[in-house]
Amino acid sequence: MVRLGVDLGGTNIAVGIVDEKYQVIHKDSVPTQASRAPEAIVDDIAMLCRRVLEDKGLTLADVSGVGIAAPGTINSRDGYVEYANNLPFHHFPIVPLLKERLGDLPTFVDNDANAAAWGEAIAGAAKGTTNSIMITLGTGVGGGVIIDNKVYSGFNGAGAELGHMVIVTDGVPCSCGRKGCWEAYSSATALIRMTKEKLDECEAQGRKTIMTDMVAKKGRVTGRTSFDGMRAGDEAAKEVVDTYLQYLACAIATLLNIFHPEILSIGGGISGEGQALLDALLPLVRKECYGGSTADQTEIRIATLGNDAGIVGAAVLGL
Repeated sequence: MVRLGVDLGGTNIAVGIVDEKYQVIHKDSVPTQASRAPEAIVDDIAMLCRRVLEDKGLTLADVSGVGIAAPGTINSRDGYVEYANNLPFHHFPIVPLLKERLGDLPTFVDNDANAAAWGEAIAGAAKGTTNSIMITLGTGVGGGVIIDNKVYSGFNGAGAELGHMVIVTDGVPCSCGRKGCWEAYSSATALIRMTKEKLDECEAQGRKTIMTDMVAKKGRVTGRTSFDGMRAGDEAAKEVVDTYLQYLACAIATLLNIFHPEILSIGGGISGEGQALLDALLPLVRKECYGGSTADQTEIRIATLGNDAGIVGAAVLGL
């Protein structure tokens, strides 16, 4: 038997077949076209589910479950997306409607970050643990918390919005409307902003930085610009990375002080820095953790599911 994982985003809908070893054996996607009627989006989810199965010579009879990773506030019990700011979903019965199109298969929905965290707990960096956290450092900062082998989402499905805890009072404005959110300091978007600010500062001071040439060659500042510049020995780039890591470490240490999970895994674009990121980050986190050097400390790892995190995480909902 296989499971189907649906990664529903504001830009694309991706559906994958996940086998019993939690490997994605086939996947396909279509544009979400988020401005249209939400029922049309469910139509495309159902179409993709059938198409990926047909491509592998399978049918719905071979499927043991379907999971949807969706953005926003989720009512997992009833299968509703209560609210999503980049999709036209308001108290929307996504699971009941998908069941109408695919038959009465076991079908689940959860927040996309929660699903990714559950995927890492079942099949990724936190496999074999009971308590874990996953954070994603991408366009925003997302996260999911697993406690006693269950996704923690609060009483209303809106819990564990980790990126929107404030780490700087009255700080940089966040897209959520607050100021000083972690997302405004540790997302790839924030890193790009910090890099641009440093470039402007260097230009105003007449200070040379290799990042200027890198940006001219690339045509834009990216989340890698400062890290690449630092590796090339550029001092201004190192200043950006050091500042970024201080904010990241502050927030991660706060999470560890609250939850003390066995594993905290880091996904998203910034996690592509790999072991070098961990080597630089870990001493900063340990310095901020309550209790100092105790015998049992949370292990920080790079998430392992990569771009398939949404599909795998969705597929294992209900397990």
